Amino acid sequence: MFGDAAVGDVPLTFVVSRALTAVAIVSAAFGAYLVVLHAVAARFDNKRRSHDARNVLRLLFGAVGLVAVLGVVTDQWVGVLLSLGVVGFAITFALQQPLLSLIAWFYVMLKRPFSVGDRVEIGGTRGDVVDVGFLATTLWEVQGPLVSTGQPSGRVVTVPNAQVLSSQVTNDSALFSHVWAEVTVQVAYETDLAFARAVMVEAADDHLGDEMAAAVRSYRERLDETAVVLDVHDRPTVNVVQRESWVELRLRFLSLPRRVTRNRNAIYERVLARFNEEPERVQFPVGRNR
Repeated sequence: MFGDAAVGDVPLTFVVSRALTAVAIVSAAFGAYLVVLHAVAARFDNKRRSHDARNVLRLLFGAVGLVAVLGVVTDQWVGVLLSLGVVGFAITFALQQPLLSLIAWFYVMLKRPFSVGDRVEIGGTRGDVVDVGFLATTLWEVQGPLVSTGQPSGRVVTVPNAQVLSSQVTNDSALFSHVWAEVTVQVAYETDLAFARAVMVEAADDHLGDEMAAAVRSYRERLDETAVVLDVHDRPTVNVVQRESWVELRLRFLSLPRRVTRNRNAIYERVLARFNEEPERVQFPVGRNR
């Protein structure tokens, strides 16, 4: 068909056959990847595991396909493997940061400091994990410089995976589904503290219902799996902190991480309304030094 046509000193028929073989290998690898991905994803009942499985399979089939194509094109399988080893050694020095991020990705996959959907803080950046790539983790920013509360800012932040190995990583739900939160109210020293504390606990109970009781039971079960010994109360508690000109009443309760701000607002409104109904028993500090 091609006669005596050639590309340089290489017959054109040889070039075409190798190119078609390479295309066939790539197509077969991609098809196998889709089949295996579908089979593996069907075994997982959540998006987090499916996301991780997809990334692992991409890396595996990509590496196998690359070696197969190079081996077919050069017809030197051993030489290809040795060359990849030499090139990899050289790349280690040239691309230290990306390689460190790739190593960190393996660490995330194995140790699970966080997964897709978790609310985390990495190197001072706080947000919800939407993607864990080979080199970077993508977060939907929470709080940050644009907003002052624990609400999404609308920005997307890309964090190099290398920061996972060199920075502190905080996960709001890695060990337990809820977190402890506080509502702080400042009152005057003339306040009936026993009454004020009872009002705050009642307000939290009314708002949270049975959610906190169920969360406490789960929290105790997780504690029993560790060597940590803590005294966990069944109901919200109020801690008293003395200041120079007023008293701080800090209501402590359990909440889902994404509902902390909402629960704080609702509980504070209930507490403030009840305090305003009893001006003789609850007084607020007066002055500008608060």
